[in-house]
Amino acid sequence: MKLIFGQQTTKVKQLADTLGQAISMNEYRAGDPLPSINQLSAKYAVSRDTVFKAFLDLRKRGLIDSTPGKGYYVTNKLTNVLLLLDEYTPFKDALYNSFIKGLSINYKVDLLFHQYNERLFNTIIRESIGRYNKYIVMNFHNEKFSRNLSRIDSSKLLLLDFGKFDKASYSYLCQDFDQSFYDALTQLDEQLRTYKRLVMIFPKGSYHPQSTKEYFHKFCIDNHFLYEVKEEVGESIERGDVYIVIKQQDVVNIIKQGRAQGLKCGKDFGLLAYNDIPSYEVIDDGITSLSIDWDKVGARAAEFVLFGKPVREYLPTEVRLRNSL
Repeated sequence: MKLIFGQQTTKVKQLADTLGQAISMNEYRAGDPLPSINQLSAKYAVSRDTVFKAFLDLRKRGLIDSTPGKGYYVTNKLTNVLLLLDEYTPFKDALYNSFIKGLSINYKVDLLFHQYNERLFNTIIRESIGRYNKYIVMNFHNEKFSRNLSRIDSSKLLLLDFGKFDKASYSYLCQDFDQSFYDALTQLDEQLRTYKRLVMIFPKGSYHPQSTKEYFHKFCIDNHFLYEVKEEVGESIERGDVYIVIKQQDVVNIIKQGRAQGLKCGKDFGLLAYNDIPSYEVIDDGITSLSIDWDKVGARAAEFVLFGKPVREYLPTEVRLRNSL
């Protein structure tokens, strides 16, 4: 195993991670002796002290131990997991924390973001092949399955969030941005009817599935609501409108603009946000949201890693009703 040391972290950490990966891929199995400090020092061209400290790191992780006369040997297997998400948002914290909480110390999780960049996404996937025991991946597109994902053993891959494509034999935990969105709006019919018009703010270039606009249109037509789809908030908030927003920044912009005009959110205008975050509970007396349970996503993803049991589920879109409606 060739190791080229980089500058991103210490040689000790990089060597420990390399040996840990070898353990996870069964190059060294439980009970197997590890090469001696002198052997590893020569193999990787590092000092004996670096190897010794790397062994201490692995011992703290519970992966190796040592006995007099026997040297260092493997006690447990480290499982390497790739968690590849689209971009950072506060609700991803809930997913990540729940995911990590469900795993033990013998699981090493690499968290990466592809930022909806298809080239970056494909590069990460290609370079990760064979390096991980499990892959938890948010695709970069709701209707397009990356060919590179087909190179991963289907029993090792769990798809998250997006999934309006043929997922074949792969496991998935996805949300439905279409009918489930329609059904969630239906639950809010009574609240929505206290306003004169529904306005969806769907920014140009948004990576949110475009089909959501189609189901918004269908809901408004079926239920006789006046409505409009706009690409941005605009310079003023209209009294009597309900704003349905995708971006968290637009939630802030609408509240700020409303205050500047002397309008009260939940009274003079309504506000409904996609994807719940903790701050929505306290912002402006509470922001109503539509969201899947991201804590549940993380917990279910951890179960997939732990037990490897296939999961194929569309999680329901839940309504968190607060004072903004």
